[in-house]
Amino acid sequence: MYRSHLFTTTVLFAIFLLASVASADWPGSESQWNGYSKYDFKVDQRPAYVVVPKQTAPGNPWVWRARFPGFHAEADVLLLERGFHVAYINTDDMLGSPRAMGHWDNFYDFVTAKGLSKRVALEGVSRGGLFVYGWAARHPDRVACIYADTPVCDIKSWPGGKGKGVGSSGTWQRLLKEYDFSEAEALAYQKNPIDILAPIAEAKIPVLHIVSLNDVVVLPTENTFILAERYRKLGGDIEIIEVQEGTEKSQGHHFTHPDPKRVADFIEKHAAQN
Repeated sequence: MYRSHLFTTTVLFAIFLLASVASADWPGSESQWNGYSKYDFKVDQRPAYVVVPKQTAPGNPWVWRARFPGFHAEADVLLLERGFHVAYINTDDMLGSPRAMGHWDNFYDFVTAKGLSKRVALEGVSRGGLFVYGWAARHPDRVACIYADTPVCDIKSWPGGKGKGVGSSGTWQRLLKEYDFSEAEALAYQKNPIDILAPIAEAKIPVLHIVSLNDVVVLPTENTFILAERYRKLGGDIEIIEVQEGTEKSQGHHFTHPDPKRVADFIEKHAAQN
């Protein structure tokens, strides 16, 4: 009886230690984010952080935010409550370029070496779509699911403004410089999110988008709806939450999130390890 009790206690303690590894060994300065410990540090000389749950879920699942990490963070808070970590590296002005992808690779290696799961839930807001789809196409085996919030899926739409959207001339010029593109090369670019879906679909990565139907910055008709049609033709699974109207101030691009729980449930379903 004593040996059995000792064995059980030892096993439980070992499990506790394993579950605590990712929470206990983060570098940098500690602060608070929505009641959770946040560790700020640098990877590749880029600012980065990890927010740590109070009790880590089995397998150390995590969410990787791309750009605007504090925007519509309600689902992230729910996931922290469920034992997920939330992580971010600042490659903000790189617009999903190959240079950004190099930093992402190194950040992934860093945090997974600390104990986080080898398969991550990617979250991309607006131009963050360029990052999450670019990285998922390169590493589909490392991605559990994708959640994208009004995502850019084609640079010609935004920042190019070559369709019906408002575009951004300043960001377009920044993109040309970042990618070392001429205008013609950018318009002929064939590695937009809408163009690189085959490896993501082949890996059967589930996708959830949310869009605003009156968004004239990142039009759904030039971005999410094209991506969804192509992804489904490739056999991929994608859901879309449609919001009727974004705010006038944001030209329809921003809105109060209608269902953070649906997002958290989606990510937990596909990224948690039970």
